[in-house]
Amino acid sequence: MDSFIKELTTEQQNENTRDIDLKSTIEILTLINQEDRKVPDVIAAIIPIIAESADAIVASFQAGGRLFYFGAGTSGRLGILDASECPPTYGTDPEMVQGIIAGGNEAVYRAIEGAEDSKELGMRDVDSHHVHANDVVIGIAASGRTPYVLGAMERAKQLGATVIGISNNADTPMKPLAKYMIEAVVGPETVLGSTRMKSGTAQKLILNMLTTTSMIRIGKVYDNLMVDLNPSNYKLISRAKRLIQMATGAEDETVEHAYEQANGHVKLAIVMIVANVNATEASQLLEQAKGYVREAVKLWRAEDDKHSHSK
Repeated sequence: MDSFIKELTTEQQNENTRDIDLKSTIEILTLINQEDRKVPDVIAAIIPIIAESADAIVASFQAGGRLFYFGAGTSGRLGILDASECPPTYGTDPEMVQGIIAGGNEAVYRAIEGAEDSKELGMRDVDSHHVHANDVVIGIAASGRTPYVLGAMERAKQLGATVIGISNNADTPMKPLAKYMIEAVVGPETVLGSTRMKSGTAQKLILNMLTTTSMIRIGKVYDNLMVDLNPSNYKLISRAKRLIQMATGAEDETVEHAYEQANGHVKLAIVMIVANVNATEASQLLEQAKGYVREAVKLWRAEDDKHSHSK
């Protein structure tokens, strides 16, 4: 028997949920909910290290780097989920944020036996994605000791990438490999070892925080509006037009016209309406402002003031 597993917080028996098998449905659900409610408080206490990690991701993106998640099982699936949401939400290139799971795509749907136990496989997957020094690699493992994830982190560190670890235990083998170590120790699970529960919830919240903060910081949000979304279906086209209207207060006809002229680019349409310029001029303003809508509008106002004073 593996003696180390006995020491893991995630492998302890939860005294609050003993005899859960004797409870009614309402009682079981209440116990699960009581345990789940502990997760946000744990995360609140580690916001400073999450912030440092987010700043490292921002620096990577600004240098043309990418963000990779490496995980196995639930952790790997959560990384893939977060990565897959970035292109439709923020209009990112699919290469910019990528989720890699031990065992490949098939492992998203069913367990691939032994894949997570191979450190060499983790190292190979880092190499096959051509990870380099401008990239950020995040290893995710509830236990903090999954060989596949450790291998990926070790190889990424050798290549000069910024390495971040996310675990639900403290002082794990991930720690020496990570520049930033996020330890969300949420305590024993409702059902012993079922880390898809509190541990998975904590991981999901942290990944949301990292990518959302990073996307805000690189200009993909104006006010609290997702102004770089990809309007790829009817719902998102409607949302895009509503975002333009909310950002500008313009009438429907003006919004429709700007949306068409901007080829569905929300940022461009907003600048066109606010600055009362055509698509080409709005594009130039956004380029000067490095994609930040507020900065583009500020540049236009400064230019407008200059012209007003020169008359």
